[in-house]
Amino acid sequence: MLNTFRFRNFSLYYIGQAISLVGTSMTQVATAWLVYHLTSSAWLLGLVGFATQIPTFVLIPLGGIVADRWNRHRILTVAQSLGMLKSLTLTWLALTDTISIWHIIVLSSVQGIINAFETLTRQAFLPETVGRENLGNAIALYSSLVSVTTMVGPAVAGVLNAAFGAGICFAIDSISYIAVIIALLAMRLAPKKVVIFTRKPLEELSASYIYAFSFLPIRWVAIGAALVCCVWGFYLALGPIFAAEVLHGGSNTFGFLMAASGIGTLIGGVYLSIRSSVFGFEKALAFGPVIMGVSLIVFAVSHILWLSLLSLAIAGFGFILQIISGRTVLQLLVTDEMRGQITGFYVMASTGAVPVGNLIAGILASYIGATNTVIFGAGACIVGSLLFMQQLSVFRELVHQNLNYANKSYIKER
Repeated sequence: MLNTFRFRNFSLYYIGQAISLVGTSMTQVATAWLVYHLTSSAWLLGLVGFATQIPTFVLIPLGGIVADRWNRHRILTVAQSLGMLKSLTLTWLALTDTISIWHIIVLSSVQGIINAFETLTRQAFLPETVGRENLGNAIALYSSLVSVTTMVGPAVAGVLNAAFGAGICFAIDSISYIAVIIALLAMRLAPKKVVIFTRKPLEELSASYIYAFSFLPIRWVAIGAALVCCVWGFYLALGPIFAAEVLHGGSNTFGFLMAASGIGTLIGGVYLSIRSSVFGFEKALAFGPVIMGVSLIVFAVSHILWLSLLSLAIAGFGFILQIISGRTVLQLLVTDEMRGQITGFYVMASTGAVPVGNLIAGILASYIGATNTVIFGAGACIVGSLLFMQQLSVFRELVHQNLNYANKSYIKER
């Protein structure tokens, strides 16, 4: 399970991200609660989530081209530096008590623009820190790290936000960026093989997307990720409402809810990281959304804190099963020359679905209530998973054929 840590670059990146992602998750919780405190509006909660994610969705194609043609290590360093400046601005506005909802929306959009280049570059860069034979383990370990930070960050943010306000959470996030920047600068990376692109960027992008849409495994991985991320966006957008109006708690209750889902994703990540083979991941792709959907229905109707926490932990487990399995299969199926653009296609489908989910949740909750909105999204997850199960045998055969071919090519190259 811990074999991948023998790679120095992966260890550095892992430690830097561990610190930085705690700060990021703290800012997410503090921002959501601050918006609810300022406006008490489900619509504006959804709008802020939409503003954070929609620039990523729009700019992802450009980010994929940049990630394939430019130095990914350098892109990450610049993106992390810009993210720190954004967080410092948010800190100053909050600590001086001059922050308004429009400041939050604008700065959330800025973060979305940064994420368009940073998120998929980070995913495309990960294979450069480990060997191909350790890629599945590295992705699962990294996803487990995200789960831990999603668990720790919100819990800490809930306590600090209640005691000192959102400004302290934003300040900690600003400082946490330093860790990942130092880790990136300390890496020793081998020179990459120079790839000569014979087609124009838009022609390559078009060819990559045609391939992704026409190849059933990639198409289904992207559709599944879009579905679960969209519904997960329902929960992320409406979480403060459940904490305050359903469970009658405060910002600390919201932090506990976020931490509970983080525990579930951590367990799922650990479970997948100890697997010795990527074969069999198609079952996780099929059953993950069902587990998530059923658990979110329980969460939606629960008025008891412990039951809400338990159901969210199980929902997080189902969510991460689908996400890690899909991401691992995708990274192993594509070549390095197309990795940035195909990863961009995947990120556009998954990350881009979150703002759509935020916006849909905000609108629906204004008419049918938060509970019915989450139940509706959870039902869509279950239906989507049942449709995928009908294609499971074909999906499995195509994935196994392509993985066997890719492994033979990799061995030949070595």
